[in-house]
This record gives sequence, structure tokens and C-alpha cells, in this order.
Amino acid sequence: MSDEKSRTVWADEDYVGAKNQSFLSRLYTGTGAFDIVGKRKMWYVISAAIMLICLLSMIFRGFTPGIDFEGGTQVSLPASASVTTDAASEVFAKTLGQEPESAQTAGSGGSATIQLRTETLSSQDASKLAHAFADAFKPDVTVADVSSSDVSSTWGQEITRKMVIALLVFLVVVFIYIAVRFDREMSAAALVSLLFDVVATAGVYSLVGWEVTPAMVIGLLTVLGFSVYDTVVVFDKVEENTRSVFATSRRTFAEQTNLAVNQTLMRSINTTVISVLPIIALMVVAVWMLGIGTLKDLALIQLVGVVVGTYSSVFLASPMLVSLKERRKDVKRHTAKVLARREKVASA
Repeated sequence: MSDEKSRTVWADEDYVGAKNQSFLSRLYTGTGAFDIVGKRKMWYVISAAIMLICLLSMIFRGFTPGIDFEGGTQVSLPASASVTTDAASEVFAKTLGQEPESAQTAGSGGSATIQLRTETLSSQDASKLAHAFADAFKPDVTVADVSSSDVSSTWGQEITRKMVIALLVFLVVVFIYIAVRFDREMSAAALVSLLFDVVATAGVYSLVGWEVTPAMVIGLLTVLGFSVYDTVVVFDKVEENTRSVFATSRRTFAEQTNLAVNQTLMRSINTTVISVLPIIALMVVAVWMLGIGTLKDLALIQLVGVVVGTYSSVFLASPMLVSLKERRKDVKRHTAKVLARREKVASA
């Protein structure tokens, strides 16, 4: 069944006057005025383009593994007005002849520190670097203030393995739960939505080029839970609207699904805004104002994940559900019945 035929028909009495309402009125009342499902081919193209860009970034640009995944040495020294990330990086490069892989500020106030991460250093290079910092930043920094610690890549590899296992278990559990709670088509649509969330969120992280840290991994699994919640809320309304859809010939399955999406759209927007505001506050206050760079990984992945999760729940999961449902014979017969009735009424 073509998208044009599956679009909401405004002749239905429930939709009379809906087009004349303002944008905000239609958004809050959930009249079905936004033809999201009927324009699903457009959303498929947009989603495919996003996934393609993200996949190409992950393939060609790749990720920037943090010290926890790649292994190496982390050098820390107290931060002050004269001891900044740029100044410390400059001393590092002059002393060892190479730039540090990353430099960031952790903590705030008197407990703030500069953290430099690089490939594994020998004890001689670590000692040489500590004396160089003490000479460059005296009297603010002494040799005793500079500390270095080695991190093995084995721990990062173990974190990666556990993340993959946790992600696979999560997807399987979600698939089974939605299949039992709703049906197989909804379960498949939700799984497609989650896969889009993973690729899009990871792709944005690849495009930005920030280091992949354990916080990023934790944040990714967290936002997938948010996406599932939003999808289940929409699907619950879809199930309610389509429970007796075959008993009438007023609307097609696609139109009832579109109505459900409209009825939950304001809730999805409100949930997203409420979730995004504290994340933005975290980025502004903790990362920008207080300079706690270690929190930016968690903040970015959650910010992107929440927005992507809402998009996929509204513009991908429900349209995908309709596409899967319209493959069934009973849905095809009912759609043809509804359209035939409308043609008969229109010609009368």
C-alpha cells in the first residue's frame, strides 16, 4: 500500500477543523494532524543518511581510544593560574619531543589538576618530565607534586568485551520483552530503532573526535534504556488505538498508529526536554565553568543519545511498525476496505 493512500484522510469527522488549528494546539491536543507515519519514506531516507554518515565516520575517521582502552601513562600535576593545559603540554613537548595524546583539567578550585595522557613512559622519562615541570612552574609545582601512573590496555579490553556482552544481552532482553508484551512486529521495529540509536550516537562521538572512555560506554548503555522507555510508551498507545481496528472501517492501521504517535508526541518532547536540561547544566557548569573535563564524555554521549532516542522512537520505530504490519494479509484487506468505503462515500 502506497504512502499516499495510507495518509490520514481529513474527511473523517474526528479530524474536521484540525488543520485550521495552530501548530501548538495541534501539538498539545494530539489530533493526528502531523502526518508522521504517512511520510515514512522521507523519515527512512533521513535515517539512512544519518546512519551512512555515522558509519563512514566510524570506518574512515574511527575513534580516539582513551588511555583506559589503549594503555599508556597518565601524568598529573596541580593546576593554577600559570599551570594550564596549554602550558603543561608545551613543557611536555619540549621535554620528550612529542605532544601528549590528551590534556585536560580535572577537579576545581584548589584541588584542580592537569592530566596529561601519553604512550607508556619509562621511569627515566617520567622522572625527567617531573623535573621539567618543577623547573618550568616553580614555585607552584615541585617534583613531589607531579605523579605518573601506568594503565594497562588489558583493563580496557576487558571493559570492551563486557560492553559488547551487555549490549547484546540488552538487545535480546528488549526483543523478548516487547514481543511478549506487544507482538513480534513491534519487537522488530524497536530493535531497528535501538540499532539506529547505537550507530548514530557512536557516529556522532566519532565525528566529534573525543576520547572513548568507560564513562562513554556507561552513557551509551544508559541512553539506550531511555530510548526503549520512549518507544514502549508510543507502542502502548498504538496498541490501545489499534486493539479493535479491524472491527471498524473508519481508519486504517497506519492512520491509527499515526494518531497514537501524535497523542504521545507532546509527552516525548516534554520527557526529552526534562532529560536534556540537566545534561546541558552538567556541560555548562561542570565542564565549562568548573573545568571538570572528565565529565564531558558522559555529558556528550547522554545529550546525543537522548535526542537520537526520541527521534528514533517517534520517526523510525512507529513508521517501521506500520511497514511491517502492512505486509500482513489482514492489514492489507482492512486498508483496502477502508479506502473502498471512502471512495464510495466520496462518489455518493
